[in-house]
Amino acid sequence: MNSDHDEGAAVGDRKRRGRLIAGALIVAGAVLGIGLYWLQPWKLWQNETVSEALPTAAPTSSPATGGGGGTGPRTLAQGSLISHEHTTTGTAKLIGLPDGSRTLRLENLDTSNGPDLRVWLTDAPVKEGVGGWRVFDDGKYVSLGKLKGNKGDQNYVIPAGLNLSDYSSVTIWCDRFDVSFGAAELAGT
Repeated sequence: MNSDHDEGAAVGDRKRRGRLIAGALIVAGAVLGIGLYWLQPWKLWQNETVSEALPTAAPTSSPATGGGGGTGPRTLAQGSLISHEHTTTGTAKLIGLPDGSRTLRLENLDTSNGPDLRVWLTDAPVKEGVGGWRVFDDGKYVSLGKLKGNKGDQNYVIPAGLNLSDYSSVTIWCDRFDVSFGAAELAGT
């Protein structure tokens, strides 16, 4: 009789251990899935190249909206991108178009891909090193949209009426981790 009781207790212990192990595996799988979704580490090995031509006019503008004069695009300000969280190179240019609209152009951009990357105009000074990684959301900034690709030439429409004198830099900003991948101080030409 004692032997039957010991066997029953052992079977019950094995079932409890099995349920605990199954529960632990389910929790571990959920944590792994959430972590992979949040970090998206595969993006570090994926490149997205964009090759947009320099715009000649904003697609929604008409000549009656008050042209900016001139016969072609002109560079209003520009700067070279420096590296922050990830190695980043290229040139950022503020371009004035003949119809009076403006665009931010990233030329020869080369940075890492990542989750939730944005292009921001900011009033923050561009600082080299770790001290410059997190300053761009401390003051005034405007998002021009998601980064189209981590390599190549790309254009971002600047909202009409935005006072460009309020913004002195551009950053490739990772909104998920609140960190700059790279940035450029914009200087007039």
